[in-house]
Amino acid sequence: MTRILLVEDNPQNMKLASVILRKAGYEVIAAADSDEAESSIEAQVPDLILMDLGLPGKDGYTLTRELKRRPRTASVPILAVTSYAMKGDEAKARDAGCSGYLAKPIDRLELLRTVRSLVETDGDGGGP
Repeated sequence: MTRILLVEDNPQNMKLASVILRKAGYEVIAAADSDEAESSIEAQVPDLILMDLGLPGKDGYTLTRELKRRPRTASVPILAVTSYAMKGDEAKARDAGCSGYLAKPIDRLELLRTVRSLVETDGDGGGP
């Protein structure tokens, strides 16, 4: 089963994304901030990370850059899921190392399509 780490500080957004992904057959691990995300990654590297960029403390841009520099997590795709939807924000997310970018509010079908495309390109056949 594809393991997705969902890094999101808003409980309502966390619940919505978790329900959508679990119903699609993915295993979802939740982290409310970068510290929880790093602890989860230390325990087991996920197949995909959905990253809120506006986290308290260490933001999603910083965490993404750090993860992309580590050999253990450099190849894990990271999807930015964020309310940052101004001109240039997608480029900034991609520059930090994100493989994709989705603006909130989340569109269920777009989320699933994007997640599927990212996990299927990792070489293992992908999908739940």
